[in-house]
Amino acid sequence: MVHPGPRAARRVQAARTRLVPVAGTLLAGETVMAGVARLFAEAGCPGGVVFLDGVTCDPMRYVLPALSRDASHAAWYSDTFAPEGPVRIESATASVGQRESAAFLHCHGIWGTGESKTMGHLLPLDSVVAQDAPVTGIGARDAWFDSRPDAETNFTLFQISGGQSGAHGLLARIAPGEDVVTAVEALCAGAGWSDARIHGLGSIDHILFQDGTRVDCLATELRFAGARVEGGRAHLPIDVVDIDGTISHGVLARGANPVGVTLEILIEPPKD
Repeated sequence: MVHPGPRAARRVQAARTRLVPVAGTLLAGETVMAGVARLFAEAGCPGGVVFLDGVTCDPMRYVLPALSRDASHAAWYSDTFAPEGPVRIESATASVGQRESAAFLHCHGIWGTGESKTMGHLLPLDSVVAQDAPVTGIGARDAWFDSRPDAETNFTLFQISGGQSGAHGLLARIAPGEDVVTAVEALCAGAGWSDARIHGLGSIDHILFQDGTRVDCLATELRFAGARVEGGRAHLPIDVVDIDGTISHGVLARGANPVGVTLEILIEPPKD
């Protein structure tokens, strides 16, 4: 993947932060964005991650990854999908942060039932909670994902703001072309953690799984699903969708999975 702007010198952004559990109920009639913003404000957390498993939306609006229509971006988004009637989210992860001083989130997940399941990038301002739904997350007290223009990709992307030295948690953003497995291991090693849970989402350019299978696609949308570091080695299962809407699952191979546009992660080490 060749991006249109100058390569940023800083390939990994990271900030230490205190982590706290976030839990509550998204209320029927509010947008996903409004409900998540309320829960994180009540928890006193400007950022973190939230898991939207089991939430039903009506309407539900989302997009798929797509090839770019011109040279201004290396990848793009599909037209908006607008399924009729309620749609239940099976599993979804969202990075929570700020955009223009207001709460915002970036979400990838799987939704639907039976053979009609699909995966994509949820539009949180246009998707409305159909019935009260409990959700959980991990709040970051001192750092957050901050939506800012990124010259390298020509996108406005979540980047890292804030932080507290020595805090027992980490928010990070990994830039295009960096290998996901080794970057995650380096972040944990740099923080002094040999074991951790890894939460997050983003994109990878042409994915290779440990079993040798591939997702041979430039543009993808993925979320970690039970990812972790044990004894300093990363085990990173993902759910991922390509430009045709095909969903794949697998564990990322080492040294063969470069970030496409961006990767946002929260690292949760064991409690002291």
